[in-house]
Amino acid sequence: MNALLERHYDRIFAVCRRVAGNAADADDACQDALIAIVKGLHRFDGRSSFRTWSYRVATNACLDELRRRKRRPLTTIEEPEQLSDEPELAQRVTDRLALDAAFPLIPEEFRAPVVLRDVIGMDYAEIAETLELAPGTVRSRIARGRRHLADVLAAQGEVSPNGEPESPPTRPSPRHE
Repeated sequence: MNALLERHYDRIFAVCRRVAGNAADADDACQDALIAIVKGLHRFDGRSSFRTWSYRVATNACLDELRRRKRRPLTTIEEPEQLSDEPELAQRVTDRLALDAAFPLIPEEFRAPVVLRDVIGMDYAEIAETLELAPGTVRSRIARGRRHLADVLAAQGEVSPNGEPESPPTRPSPRHE
């Protein structure tokens, strides 16, 4: 049992992190998902892959967590001052922080399908099975979710309205005296 959970933990947490929108809620949702997986393993009937089934459990745990925290204010992620001397790595981390900040601003009904497709890499049929939605609904929600994500990133100045990344703002270098 432990080996099975360890093998799938990183992906389950990744789903929880992006759907929940922050690490604290993702930790709670991931823990709830792992407990639900252990308790519900006897109900796993093999009609879908374990991966698909576990993502469904994780997504449901995240959606439950989102409902519980609905009235709590959103937390913001502050950008670190100096991430690396390597500009490419710094840009990748900045992009990831921007996505992490943007995901909670996408309506819940679109967030899970986008995370499962674009972060986890599931195909449309797996997402439809995981979320118990029709394949056409999955495609529609992914398209609309991506549009919301692009709008949020554009409003944050991370991408231009046409979806192209904008050049990162230049910061004055610190003076060493």
